[in-house]
Amino acid sequence: MPRVWPLRVSLARRILAVNILALALLAGGFFYLDSYRTRIIDERINRITREMVLMSTALRALPADERPAMIARLAGLTGYRVRLYGPDGHRQEDSVALGVTGDAMVDPATEPLNMRAARVLDQVVDSIVFARVPPLHAEPRQDSVEAWPEALTARATHTAASAFRLAPDRTPMLTIATPFDARGSILLATKNARDITITVRAERLRLSLVLGAAILISYLLSRFLARTIVQPLQRLARAAVRVRLGRAREVIVPRLPDRRDEIGLLARAISDMSQALRKRIDATDSFAADVSHELKNPIASLRSALEGLRRIDDPALRSRLMAIAEDDVLRLDRLVSDIAEASRMDAQLSRATFRAIDLSLLLRRLIRAHEMRGVDNDVRLRFVKAPNSVPAIAGDEQRLARVFENLIANGISFSPHGGTVRIGLDADEDWAVVTVEDEGPGVHADDRESVFRRFHSHRPDGEDFGRHSGLGLAIARSILDGHNGTITIEDRADGQPGARFIVHLPLAEELPGHEEREE
Repeated sequence: MPRVWPLRVSLARRILAVNILALALLAGGFFYLDSYRTRIIDERINRITREMVLMSTALRALPADERPAMIARLAGLTGYRVRLYGPDGHRQEDSVALGVTGDAMVDPATEPLNMRAARVLDQVVDSIVFARVPPLHAEPRQDSVEAWPEALTARATHTAASAFRLAPDRTPMLTIATPFDARGSILLATKNARDITITVRAERLRLSLVLGAAILISYLLSRFLARTIVQPLQRLARAAVRVRLGRAREVIVPRLPDRRDEIGLLARAISDMSQALRKRIDATDSFAADVSHELKNPIASLRSALEGLRRIDDPALRSRLMAIAEDDVLRLDRLVSDIAEASRMDAQLSRATFRAIDLSLLLRRLIRAHEMRGVDNDVRLRFVKAPNSVPAIAGDEQRLARVFENLIANGISFSPHGGTVRIGLDADEDWAVVTVEDEGPGVHADDRESVFRRFHSHRPDGEDFGRHSGLGLAIARSILDGHNGTITIEDRADGQPGARFIVHLPLAEELPGHEEREE
C-alpha cells in the first residue's frame, strides 16, 4: 500500500514527533505509579486491619479500668488514633484525649511553598492519569459511631470495614473499624499515611527527572537529525529545482564528500546526474550547431545550382548543374538520415532489450554479406578468430551490427586496390575484443580522438565529396557507450601502414547448446 501523508508536515517535525511519541510511552509510568499507590494503600489497610483485630482481642482480655492505659500504649506504638465506641454509639475512649497525639494532620496553610507546589503537581498528575479522587477527611462535630460509615458497616456485618479519604494536605487518611464485642461496641483507628505520599512523590520525581532528561536528549537528537538529514535534503531539493527551471549551468549541486551514508550517496548521485545533464545539454547545443553548419553547405550548393538553371541555356552546362543538384539532394538525404539516427540513438538504446549475441557468428554474417555484394577495389576480407574462443555478449544485435558494418566499410574505403581488411575476434578476461585492421594510410596520433566527433570528415584521396556524412564513427562510439564498451585506434601491430580499430565489449554467459557454424 502506498504511504500517503494527509498533512504537509516537514520531515524535521516528523522526526521530533516520532521521538516524542516514544517518550509518551515512558510517560505511561505515571499510570503505573497510580496503581502502585493503590496497591500500597490496600496493603496498608490490610495490615492495619490485622493489627486492629489483635488490639480488639487484647483489649477485651483486660479489665475495663485497664483498657484506657492499653489504648494509649498501643496508639503510641502504632501511631494510630484509636477510639472505642460503646454499644450506644457514643465514644468511650480516645487516644488523643489520653494524651497520645500520634501523627496529627497537617494544616496546608502552614506548609512551605515547595509542599504546596507538590500538592498542585499531585492534582495535575491525578487528573492526567484519571486517578480516583477519594472524599476529604473531616473530624465529625459529634464523635459517634453514626459519624463513621465504616463503623456502621462493621457493626452491621460483624467484620472489619475500612475507608480511604484524603487529609487536608492531600495525604491518605485510612480508617479501619472492627467489632469489639457482641453488644455492638466498635474499635476504630485512623492513620494519616503520609509516608505513602512521600514514597509516591519520590518515585514520581525520579520518573520526572528521567523523562525530562529523555525529552531533552530526544529534542537534541531530533535537532541533530534535522541538521544532518533535513538540511542536506533541502539543499539538494533547491539545487534540483534550479536544474528543473533550466539553470543547470549555474547550479553547483553539493556533493557532501564527508558524508559516507545514504545522504552522501544521494548527493553525489544528484551531482553526477546534473553534470551528465549539463554535458547532455552542451552536446545537444553542439549537435544543433554542427547540424546547422553541415546542412548549410549542400543547401547553398543546391540553391546556387537552381539559380544557375534559371539563367543558363547551354544544355551541357544545365546537365552539369542538374547533376550537382542531384548530388546535393542525395547528400542532404544522407545527412538527414544519419542525423536522425544519431539523435535517436540514446533513446533507442535506453529502451532496447539486450540478448546474448554470438560475435563470431555476427561477424561472419557481415563479412559474407559484403562478399556477396562485391567488395570495392577487390579488397579481401579476412576473419581471424582466436582458437577455442566463442565470446558471447549481451546487447542489441542490430545496433552492434551497425558498428562493425561501419568499421568494415571504413577499412575497405581506406585500403588500396587488392588490399586486405582483417577482422579479429578474441577474449581478454571479462572482455570480448574485436579488431579491424586495414592497409590504408592509418590515423595520425593527434587525430585518433577527433575522428569520433560528429561530422568529422577524413576521407581517402579520390573519393567523391559528400559520400559520407561524418557521423559513422560517432554513431559507432555512441552505440558502444550504450553497451558499456569502448573503441580506440592504434597503429598496426606488425608495423605496416594502416589503422587498427579495437572494440572492447563486456562478456556475457556463453550461449547454451550453441555450436558455431563455419561459413
